[in-house]
Amino acid sequence: MKKTIIVTGGSNGIGQSIVEELAKNNYNIILNYNKSEGKAKKIQEELKKIGYEIEIYKADVSKREEVKKLVEYAIEKYKKIDVLINNAGISQTKLFTDITDEDWNEMINTNLNSVFYTTQEVVKNMIHNKEGCIINISSIWGIVGASCEVHYSVSKAGIDAMTKSLAKELGLSNIRVNSIAPGIIKTNMIKNLSEEEIEEIKKEIPLQKIGKPENIAQCIKWLIEDEYTTGQVISINGGWVV
Repeated sequence: MKKTIIVTGGSNGIGQSIVEELAKNNYNIILNYNKSEGKAKKIQEELKKIGYEIEIYKADVSKREEVKKLVEYAIEKYKKIDVLINNAGISQTKLFTDITDEDWNEMINTNLNSVFYTTQEVVKNMIHNKEGCIINISSIWGIVGASCEVHYSVSKAGIDAMTKSLAKELGLSNIRVNSIAPGIIKTNMIKNLSEEEIEEIKKEIPLQKIGKPENIAQCIKWLIEDEYTTGQVISINGGWVV
């Protein structure tokens, strides 16, 4: 029986690469998007052209009620949820003293509360089925912290803490929980960096290059297939942090 996978924030960057990689491996994919309907439909159409079917579903995963509807849709269509990939997120660069309450709340709601909501709703089904796989996309900055990105770093560190705690709690139900903490990856999140800044960052990375979204997607494919890895924060960063 084909595994059913929900990918939050699946219409851009890393999320898009995850959807495309997994769709080609005979899974039932539900691409969740919020504001990027056009991009979600384009991904769906492009995959269909080469013989792969996916579903798309609009939901703001920072809102509990919308998450419930997303999960209900998945279960109604496919009867169960095997894998949840919490990828939706935002970033912001700002001096700590300039972060407003609105900035802080939006960051925590979008990056951390969304993982709480989606995981809590999906886990009910996974516990019932006595199996499941949850993969959270955090960040290298959740591990070491980033100057001028305090709220972002806090949200991602929270994801890693949730990952480790849940792995311990859900192991008896045969549910594996892991995080992937990307380093600098070639997506829209680095579009504000100049070529000179990117070249300077490359010099700090042992592999001397920027990561690709596909690097994250390939690790996710392995984590889905693996049966004995849980509670880990896997940082794919070219050796930038070791």
